[in-house]
Amino acid sequence: MACTKASIIEKIAEKYNPPAHDAEKIVEDILEIIKSTLESGEDLMITGFGKFLVNEKSQRKGRNPATGENMMLKKRRIVTFKCAGKLKDRINNKLKP
Repeated sequence: MACTKASIIEKIAEKYNPPAHDAEKIVEDILEIIKSTLESGEDLMITGFGKFLVNEKSQRKGRNPATGENMMLKKRRIVTFKCAGKLKDRINNKLKP
């Protein structure tokens, strides 16, 4: 099962015992900082976790898979994630017997 925003809020509330509303506000504020940083075109690096990169995709030819019609796809920005070495090591160490 995936970790959700609600489960993150619950874990913060359990660990630090703030009122539930405060834990929710903290998570919402952090996510808003992340979103606004990426929206501005800036990359976001969280040490020990990874880096979110904003990349430009240029206009290109595409095809509608439902109709087979050729079309031009607009220029756009996408977000990719590059995992930090420490996180990669931590994830892979969980796989060892």
